[in-house]
Amino acid sequence: MASQRQVIEIVETPTKPRHFVFVLLEQFTLLSFAAAMDCLRLANRMSGKELYSWRVIAEGGGHAVSSTGTTFALDGDLDELHRDDTIMLCGGTDVQEATSKRLLNWLRRESRRGLTVGGLCTASFTLARAGLLNGKRATIHWENHDSFAEEFEDVKLTKSVFVVDGTRLTTAGGTSSIDLFLQLIADDHGEELANAVADQQIYSAIRTDQDTQRLSVPTRIGVRHPKLSQVIHKMEANIEEPISPSVLAQEVSMSTRQLERLFRRYLNRSPKRYYMELRLQKARNLLMQTDMSVINVALACGFASPSHFSKCYRAHYQTTPYRERGSHAARLPV
Repeated sequence: MASQRQVIEIVETPTKPRHFVFVLLEQFTLLSFAAAMDCLRLANRMSGKELYSWRVIAEGGGHAVSSTGTTFALDGDLDELHRDDTIMLCGGTDVQEATSKRLLNWLRRESRRGLTVGGLCTASFTLARAGLLNGKRATIHWENHDSFAEEFEDVKLTKSVFVVDGTRLTTAGGTSSIDLFLQLIADDHGEELANAVADQQIYSAIRTDQDTQRLSVPTRIGVRHPKLSQVIHKMEANIEEPISPSVLAQEVSMSTRQLERLFRRYLNRSPKRYYMELRLQKARNLLMQTDMSVINVALACGFASPSHFSKCYRAHYQTTPYRERGSHAARLPV
């Protein structure tokens, strides 16, 4: 017997389907792209109508390769679009290398014509480089957060799973594409259809733009101790100008010795060591994802001198910041 499915009554809308143009950057993240497109497919299926249509393009046409190595045939090149199209740029690894001058010029031209432009995963970087996020709220994958904040000071960067600011849409990557597209479907055709799409995806924890993309401190460190969480949160918020352990302890009404014991018990390291690891992790992100000088990376991570920074970096990563930068550049595609 053929399976039965309920057709969802939708909010009355114009008969013309909303058209999305997915632009794949080289090494794009497959999950973000597939999750977004599947929301549109399911919206059509559950409503029994063609509410959405789409094309997949990329610079040069032909085909695009995802970060998994999977090759996708394309529908076209970076051609002129219709004014009511919505552009969704799909980013992934090494987004800086995938952001070409031609792509930037195309994005600027299409945005001047009034098109809504969005970025999935790391594609927020490309939108910002094109100047399309100046003065706008936006988000990006947490791994790229530090480098993005350093380079684009005019963008109001958040840690939300997705952001809708006028005609600019950005997501943090991964499954956050689902959250954004469920919101778009709800805005276009009502909450009932969006919920039906989520049910089809077995997606029960629908997030809004008020939800943050990273796990809470207690969840990340596997420890539910309120004062320890407070201290770590303060450390993460003060990388450029580190706070001394004695001040941190005072701010959570503890003695320095108590704070030391707390870190040793739950994290098997001193507060000073943990703080240093946070700063070095940010430094490594900046070295790998930006063209900031090593001196500026050192300053951005709270190191007073390049020599001290280099010494600490080598002790932790068994290589120098300069070699880290060079080895990463050597791995990038020509």
